Amino acid sequence: MFGKTTSIGKLANLYKSQGKRVLLAGADTFRAGAIEQIDIWAKRADVNICLGKDGQDPASVIYDATKLFANSDFDILICDTAGRLHNKKNLMDELDKIKRTIDKNLHNILTNVYIVVDSTTGQNATVQVKNFYERTSVNGIILTKLDSTAKGGIILNIVDELSIPVKYIGVGEHIDDIEVFDSKKFVDSII
Repeated sequence: MFGKTTSIGKLANLYKSQGKRVLLAGADTFRAGAIEQIDIWAKRADVNICLGKDGQDPASVIYDATKLFANSDFDILICDTAGRLHNKKNLMDELDKIKRTIDKNLHNILTNVYIVVDSTTGQNATVQVKNFYERTSVNGIILTKLDSTAKGGIILNIVDELSIPVKYIGVGEHIDDIEVFDSKKFVDSII
C-alpha cells in the first residue's frame, strides 16, 4: 500500500518519543530503493535498524531482526515488508513465510499487523485489505494522506466489512505527522 515505509518511520519516531527502544527491520527487498528509504527513516527517527539487501530473502531479514530483538533490550520491532501488490502470489507467499518466522522466533510476544491504506485510494483498497487480512491476520490500519483533499471515506467500508480498527492516521510528510486515530474527529471531518 502507498506510504508504507513513510508511515513506519513516523511510527518509529512516535514510539521513540514515548520512551520506547525501537528496532526497524528493512525487509522490503523487492522494491527498488526500499532499503535506502527505510534506512533514511531510521536515521531521521534515530532508531536502530536491521537491513536487508536488494533481492535478499525477506524472511531471512526478519529472522535476523527477530533474533536481534529477542537478544537485546528493544521494546518494539517494526518490520517493513513487501506487500503493496496483493495480486502477486510470490509476495503474498513471502508474507506467510515472514509471519511464520515471527511466530517461531517471537512466539511469546504480542504482535500487531498493520496495513497502510492511502486515503486517496478508492474501492480497490477494500480488495487489497481483504487479501492481506486473509493471509496475515491484519489487526490494525494506518490511514495515510489525510492532509490532502481526500477524506478517506473508503475506510468506513473496510472497517464495516472486516472489523479492523484504524489505529493511526498520517496527516503530512514530516516525521511527527502521525496521530492516534480519533473516530469522532474523523467522522466529523467527513460530514
